[in-house]
Amino acid sequence: MCWEFRQKLLHTAFTLHREPASRRFVINLLIVFLPLAVLALLFGDAIKAVLFKPVPVAIALIVGGLIILWAERRKHSERIQDVDQMTATDAVKLGAFQALSLIPGTSRSGATIIGGLLCGLSRRTAAEFSFFVAIPVLLSATAYELWKERAAIAQFDTAPLVVSCIVSFVSALLAVKFLIRFVSRHSFAAFAWYRIVFGGVILLTAWTGLVRW
Repeated sequence: MCWEFRQKLLHTAFTLHREPASRRFVINLLIVFLPLAVLALLFGDAIKAVLFKPVPVAIALIVGGLIILWAERRKHSERIQDVDQMTATDAVKLGAFQALSLIPGTSRSGATIIGGLLCGLSRRTAAEFSFFVAIPVLLSATAYELWKERAAIAQFDTAPLVVSCIVSFVSALLAVKFLIRFVSRHSFAAFAWYRIVFGGVILLTAWTGLVRW
């Protein structure tokens, strides 16, 4: 992900001290990141304990799918064509949407992109900013998990870890390229219907007892 957007990230890093646009970009990333980080630290374990169960997840899948269908069918007003055009107010709104991903069954990137569309971002801009804000989210989550599991990790052989990191890098790079192109040109309707159908299957099988989730 960082490699795909290396030009933007490097430009921001080297011009942060002199370009207002670079400072605004970093501030917006922090504004979007903080609600999710704070809520995750305060309520993450409680949310998992209460909501990380088949029925709540299925309901979240269905409700999220319906919201996506509604968002796709409403008229889009694309007033923001580039991430550097975003304001702090836009960032606050996107931070609220991203925080919804704490609900099990809710996609972080999906919530951020749909939120971006509702806030007036173009499809490509919403997708790109979602990937940008994923950088601090994933780095902080990874650092937190590594710290928690540091004793177990110390016993691992480093060779498999290195190989898995390389494979993850290549697959993530290809996935990001594909998703940016796809999201820029296509609706999320198919993804919404997938969520609704899958959530319905979970509810039906749980209710009939066919599957013990």
